[in-house]
Amino acid sequence: MLLATDLDGTFLAGTQARRHQLYQLISQHPEIELIFVTGRGLESVMPLLADPTIPQPAYIICDVGATIVDGGTLQPVQPLQSNIDSLWPGEYVIEKALADFPGLVRQDVPQNGRCSFFCDASAVTDNLYEIASALGCDLLYSADHYLDFLPVGVNKGSSLLALTQELAIDPQSVLVAGDTLNDLSMYQHDFLGVCVGASEFALLNSTKDQAKIYHANKEGCGGILEAFSYFNFLGSEGIQAELQEQEVIPGKSDLVIVYHRLPYEEYLEKGVVKRRNPSSPNGIIPTLLSFFGDGKSGSWVAWSTMKSDDQDFETHTAVDTKLYPNLRASRVPLSNDQVDIFYKKFSKEAFWPTLHTFWERAKFREDHWLVFLEVNRLFAEQASKEAAEGATVWIHDYNLWMVPGFLREMRPDITIAFFHHTYFPSADVFNVLPWRRDIIGSLLQCDFIGFHIPRQSENFIDVVKGITPIKVCKRVNCAPRFVTYGCAVGLDEMTAEIEVNERRIGLGALPVGLDLSRITDALDMPSIQQKTQQLRDELQHHRVILSVERLDYTKGIVSKLEAFELLLEEHPELIGDVVLLTICVPAAKEMNIYNELQIEIEQTIGRINGRYGQVGWTPVQFFFRSFPFEDLVAYYALADVMWITPLRDGLNLVAKEFIATQGFTDGKGVLVLSEFAGAAAELKGILLTNPHDIHDLANVCYLALNIDDNEAKDRIREAFSVVKYNDITHWGDEFMEAIDQCRRRRRAGLLKVS
Repeated sequence: MLLATDLDGTFLAGTQARRHQLYQLISQHPEIELIFVTGRGLESVMPLLADPTIPQPAYIICDVGATIVDGGTLQPVQPLQSNIDSLWPGEYVIEKALADFPGLVRQDVPQNGRCSFFCDASAVTDNLYEIASALGCDLLYSADHYLDFLPVGVNKGSSLLALTQELAIDPQSVLVAGDTLNDLSMYQHDFLGVCVGASEFALLNSTKDQAKIYHANKEGCGGILEAFSYFNFLGSEGIQAELQEQEVIPGKSDLVIVYHRLPYEEYLEKGVVKRRNPSSPNGIIPTLLSFFGDGKSGSWVAWSTMKSDDQDFETHTAVDTKLYPNLRASRVPLSNDQVDIFYKKFSKEAFWPTLHTFWERAKFREDHWLVFLEVNRLFAEQASKEAAEGATVWIHDYNLWMVPGFLREMRPDITIAFFHHTYFPSADVFNVLPWRRDIIGSLLQCDFIGFHIPRQSENFIDVVKGITPIKVCKRVNCAPRFVTYGCAVGLDEMTAEIEVNERRIGLGALPVGLDLSRITDALDMPSIQQKTQQLRDELQHHRVILSVERLDYTKGIVSKLEAFELLLEEHPELIGDVVLLTICVPAAKEMNIYNELQIEIEQTIGRINGRYGQVGWTPVQFFFRSFPFEDLVAYYALADVMWITPLRDGLNLVAKEFIATQGFTDGKGVLVLSEFAGAAAELKGILLTNPHDIHDLANVCYLALNIDDNEAKDRIREAFSVVKYNDITHWGDEFMEAIDQCRRRRRAGLLKVS
């Protein structure tokens, strides 16, 4: 069967439930071929192709029949398109002929092979028809408002007929669907037809008493479903059976966290899977766990590759029966190969460099993309099974970009939230991704999307604008919460709510905070107090510049080392006085992309130490290993200057950890932070530097070394007040409140969900 359908008022109309039912029915039946037949221009149809909930058409007939393209490639269908083009005099010829004609207003929408105007019925005179005839054009006037100049003999129906004849399709296997007089031509070629509910009277009147045309009661997709039963597609009982099969049995969890990591570590012991607390816990996991305290039920969806030797894969496990008795981990079984491609290779070699504006390093492989899609689909299926009716599903970060799209199709009833932990770049960078429309189409299925800072959220909006029309519903000032004009990632105003395809989506700038208890617990440990004192004794004759980062080209490590070399060259009085303590956490063994960077770092350090080193003084002390968090706190407490210079960073929690440590110890250390780190838009009282300019790096570091102690303490107090107030608990509460607002709007009927 071939369904040839108008879009606005027809295939894109009807209740959410009916739309979902029809779209699912089409997706589950490959024998149903779909053709969009619309008055829209091709550019206006393309955003629909990025919506994962809408079935993709095999062909698109647009511009009221003047354009015929393949739905997959968007290339013209030949020779049909050439035949149409040969009849078209050109838009400028028509514009010139109508220059002095009153009452016509050109439609400012994408259009090709036609000229479209707004006008009252009084403007459609015999003179206008004479002009059209002289130009070799037809006139089509519909809905008492829309006027189209088209190539002679070209309309929706003629183009559809030509296409079906080219494809050798039996007219009796074609169902056309529409709702306005603009669609009338589709009903004039012996096809089966349906006029959906609330169709234009002129269309209903023109098609009445025709046996092959059904006038439906329900609007939009509901009317098309009625026609499927009326014309006995699958049989009426078959249709009902199909719709019943679509019904998903909800799970029991009102809150579902979807995160790539489990809230515990797994290991094998004598062939049995064991669990333990994470050895290097970050602040996110404890915060997300806190939402399941006081006996609240929920699920945590994450991957696992581990299975005990003597039993099947365990899908559900407890997390902590004492603290979170009603939280269960829902494990997604992945093979080692899937994890290797989805996470370690594709996410890190295609998306990571692009997100951090290093697109020239990105490797785009279609076979890896297919694995990425499959893994995201598995996550979505697991989340769908866990979520109760109307539940909230909270998804985390870029490696799960496609989960919202799959999930919305499965569960239109739920609230979907997403937090983007990684930097989100500007449109000119993000758009190099071959799959950008798919990714954005998926993210636009969310009800709320959070980023660290306004700049990242606005970058997302700019990308969306290039893919689909949006309506900006709400904008908010960024001050005083964020720096506006004071750094490279500052912004004065941001979008807080948009509407896309009649769906409202909330946006927020919510920088992740610290679990401050981890800092205070470390500072209270006698072993850390002893280590801090030991370090001070060992380095008592030197001032310490501290650098802590992972091995990654986004961190600007080489530029910082070169800036330190320049600092010693321009200020020889610092030789023998300052030490650059660099702690660099290695990448995973499988991450070969960092091998060259490691060699370059080691060579640069060797050159600096060889050039400036003295007996008893090594200018750069480099530790290429990970440190326990508590040990890092000792170094934070010791440092005179914290030098963090990523070329691009979503936030940078290390900067906040340093500020918190200095704040709790009444310290006078100075933070020098890259103005391209997200935290630069949040923290006040710090020194900002441009990591792309080694002279600025050196000059600001020199300033930090020479700041008066009282000023240094004032700066720490100002920054610490931000870190202390906006801690990890505040972040979690703020995010959940934003989600709750979306849910309340939906329940009140103020938020339409497509």
